[in-house]
Amino acid sequence: MMMKPDDLPCDLASALAALRSEREARLQAEAVAASAQAKLSDTEALIAHLQLMIEKLKREKYGQRSERTARLIEQMELQLDELVTAASEDELAAAAAATKSGTVRAFTRKRPVRKPWPEDIERERIIIDPPSACACCGGSRLSKLGEDVTQ
Repeated sequence: MMMKPDDLPCDLASALAALRSEREARLQAEAVAASAQAKLSDTEALIAHLQLMIEKLKREKYGQRSERTARLIEQMELQLDELVTAASEDELAAAAAATKSGTVRAFTRKRPVRKPWPEDIERERIIIDPPSACACCGGSRLSKLGEDVTQ
């Protein structure tokens, strides 16, 4: 809120108090703006991610339409990476601005989290015996590829 020239304080102490209150209001407004920018960046990254998923699913469902779509998907992946990076930077800027003002809560992105498998559902361990020889060439020199855990 700007004061009119007639409303300005005459003594130094009240002028200093008015300056401090203006600075606090400015810092709080900057923190709110930074938080809004972080939310906007997060939303843009989410939209880009969903558009990329839609394009990939269309390509999977309908097949490759042309070489142009492959390049577009790669370009969308690069844009998504840039948007996620920008969202992270904006989130850090919002946190820094929130610490300066002290009254505005910092914005934190909701990161995807997998829910744990419910404890009341039974688990069954199935072990498939590995072959003793290669199915293609019949060779006995095999290596362990790893273990899949499925619930």
